[in-house]
Amino acid sequence: MHPNNKHNSSYNFSSLGNVHTDLNNYVFMNCYGIKTIDFSDQQAVFHLNKAILKKDYNLNDWTIPKNYLCPPIPGRADYIYHLNDLLTEENSSKSITGLDIGVGASCIYPILGSRLYGWNMVGCDISDTSIKAATKNIAATPDLKKTIQLRHQKDPANIFTGIINNDEFYNFTMCNPPFHSSKEEAAKKALKKMKNLRYKETTTPNFGGHANELWCNGGEKLFLKRMIKESKAFKNQVGWFTSLVSRNKNLPKIKKYLKKADANYRIIDMSQGSKKSRIVAWQFD
Repeated sequence: MHPNNKHNSSYNFSSLGNVHTDLNNYVFMNCYGIKTIDFSDQQAVFHLNKAILKKDYNLNDWTIPKNYLCPPIPGRADYIYHLNDLLTEENSSKSITGLDIGVGASCIYPILGSRLYGWNMVGCDISDTSIKAATKNIAATPDLKKTIQLRHQKDPANIFTGIINNDEFYNFTMCNPPFHSSKEEAAKKALKKMKNLRYKETTTPNFGGHANELWCNGGEKLFLKRMIKESKAFKNQVGWFTSLVSRNKNLPKIKKYLKKADANYRIIDMSQGSKKSRIVAWQFD
């Protein structure tokens, strides 16, 4: 993880259970005498992340609709820490405003950006259900309303158009795009995850996700192609466009799209344990 990530150390299940007692129902002692949870259990993972948000980010409450993705807070925070490094290189302004494309029901990136660095955040999504759920999460901790706005993208064909107003400037945009190209591909990956986690039939499997969260036509590669193409029209209103890239094999094509758009870009590697990912960041002269 990023060296500044506050989640670099092991989970303290005792202190987490003190602020969110529901977590204690899922904590057990493993064969090494260490407290842990079953990470293949959706409910256990949900309550772990809820406890982290309450303890480390001072949230009063937080929830997500059934079958929506539950974001792992430490990994999501890593994106924010790397973004801060990128902004610090060239921005002396104390006021930072960011745009999260595909904010999701959890509203996790705006919450983390607001809490870790006091950024002003706008989150948008094509799903009305996600926007309503995210709105409830913001309302549960009233002071978040001062730094977070939510907008519904009514036209799925657009990414920035209809969201970025003419008089607005964003220091950055961020995105965790749907990386599967179809429902079938997402189901195949879910099955593989079941096997890797040694899924037990007695647990609720931890691989939820709504359609717009998991897949789109062409997967993350074509989604980013659209994003790069549309970003050029907003080059004077955004300092850095950024997105996660889950699949390393997509990078050559993404670099090709960026070169075709005459964008200056960089790739920022990230890792959380054995999981490798990267951020692609670009801007225009």
